[in-house]
Amino acid sequence: MEVINQNVLRKDNTLLSITHLTQLLHYVIGFGGFIIPLIIWLTSRKSVEGMNEHGKAAVNLQLSLLLYIIVSVPAILLFGLGILGLIGVAVLGFILPIVNAVKAANGESPSYFLTIPFIQ
Repeated sequence: MEVINQNVLRKDNTLLSITHLTQLLHYVIGFGGFIIPLIIWLTSRKSVEGMNEHGKAAVNLQLSLLLYIIVSVPAILLFGLGILGLIGVAVLGFILPIVNAVKAANGESPSYFLTIPFIQ
């Protein structure tokens, strides 16, 4: 008797939403907003339908925000423009995960604008 390994992807919109919402851990406890979505994505990307797309989007957003922070800190010396950049990063980092968590719960694709696609 031959056993065939069938990779059946399950549909779990709740886990997709949680992946996006865990990015907000930076605002709640100060850390974990990058590592927790990364762990969820890496552990369930082959078993949950849409996790690869949503996980990559969440990790790309966090990497992009980190890059924007690194650029904004020295830009504070340029007439305080870096402060506006940091405020923009804080607003985008708070609003975009919530919007995409709602999209994930409805079964839609994530849309993070101003995100650099580091992971494709």
